[in-house]
Amino acid sequence: MAPKTARARRLGIALRTHREAAGLTLEAAADEINSTRSTLSRYENAQTLVSPATVRALLISYGVGPADIAAAVQLAKDARKPGWWVSYSYLLDQRTIDFIALEAEATGIANFEPSVVPGLLQTADYIRGVMRGGPHTLTDEQVEQRVQLRLDRQQRLSGAEPPILDAIIDEGALLRPVGDRSVMSGQLQHLLKMAELPNVTVQVIPLAAGYHRGTRGSLHILEFADPEDPIIASVETVAGQMVLDRPGDLRTCAKIMEHLRTVALSPAASRDQLLRLLNER
Repeated sequence: MAPKTARARRLGIALRTHREAAGLTLEAAADEINSTRSTLSRYENAQTLVSPATVRALLISYGVGPADIAAAVQLAKDARKPGWWVSYSYLLDQRTIDFIALEAEATGIANFEPSVVPGLLQTADYIRGVMRGGPHTLTDEQVEQRVQLRLDRQQRLSGAEPPILDAIIDEGALLRPVGDRSVMSGQLQHLLKMAELPNVTVQVIPLAAGYHRGTRGSLHILEFADPEDPIIASVETVAGQMVLDRPGDLRTCAKIMEHLRTVALSPAASRDQLLRLLNER
């Protein structure tokens, strides 16, 4: 199954919007191209990649203008281009692949973590500690493959046209040892360094804040450059990453993230707290 990239999602939305504007049901539209309702539904939900030729045939049958057809066909071509993460696909479950594919295209990333340092801000040694303490028994080689994957995900933060990252970390995650003392000291130093980047903001929720709306688990919210791309939320469950795109779920997640920003220390006060934690080690 192909990952649900932002481009694939945008194309699916466009196909559905044009079909509905033409007043066609899934069954009627599928008949126009000698296909089936279920196949067309998978195209519109970005569960299956659709060929540029099929996109052209569908939109012609919908009576769409040449400019919109050309844009959709180009989008179909772009959606079929493999991302950098394809070479790691064998390591991951489909839900994680979907999330990484979306993250790779996001222009804004908000991430709250209650138990660990956010993945995009983890050092290699910290990643190793997390992987070795995870739910699966991994060989040294498998650990190093996952370390490299996460480091590759981090490259965008310091590359050309980097995304905006707002990272909110519960203080409990910073007090929980992962690896030995030097690993945690190196991780705290790395957080301070990354917080100096103009596109990265780090905030800490102090233990004194007590129970808050993020205590139950991690949360990601991804935003994209194209205004037609709706935001995406993702939560971590015991079964892995779960991507949410229903409007009601997104509103709830956005409210939770906003609440977490209000209970967190300011970026400046968070830096001071990181320094205190580093000096106490």
